[in-house]
Amino acid sequence: MRFQDDIYYIEKVLNGESAAYAFLVEKHKNLVFSIVLKVLNSREDAEEIAQDVFLKAYQSLGTFEKKSKFSTWLYRIAYNAAISKTRKKKVEFVSMDEHTILNYSTDEVTGNMHELDPEDRQKVLARALLSLPEEDNLLLTLFYKAENSIEDISGITGLSESNVKVKLHRIRKKLYEEMNSMMTKTNN
Repeated sequence: MRFQDDIYYIEKVLNGESAAYAFLVEKHKNLVFSIVLKVLNSREDAEEIAQDVFLKAYQSLGTFEKKSKFSTWLYRIAYNAAISKTRKKKVEFVSMDEHTILNYSTDEVTGNMHELDPEDRQKVLARALLSLPEEDNLLLTLFYKAENSIEDISGITGLSESNVKVKLHRIRKKLYEEMNSMMTKTNN
């Protein structure tokens, strides 16, 4: 399905055509759910919070200032709602800065990856991604899958742009470390 620009639907909703909001929900529901799920790690809670996010966004649509993209604004609401839910559950997140990150050569891992056939490469990458903490997975999802800019991710998560860059760099290093470890185990 081909969607119009988000502003098109926002204007329709603000002009009384509330049914146009369904297009915004359809367009953004998967990534909103992904963001919330990665933070909460509970499918049931994620479904509930994702619904709440779209309701809150609808009710606050008149306050959207169009200074940033609608998706950034919406994903920020999703992220904040998920974080609020975790605080209510008193779940603790370990800061990524507390993890020791070894300095693996990306050339070494890349070289080993090229020795694998494409299907095995995908399997190694998928397994390595599963080993990452949910917060790290969320940042990778926002950057690579959703193709958000560093600035947008900063707006969504509330982290500074430099912090987002550092975290993405460290996450990639951890990912390379995990992939190298998996390939070493496979080769032995």
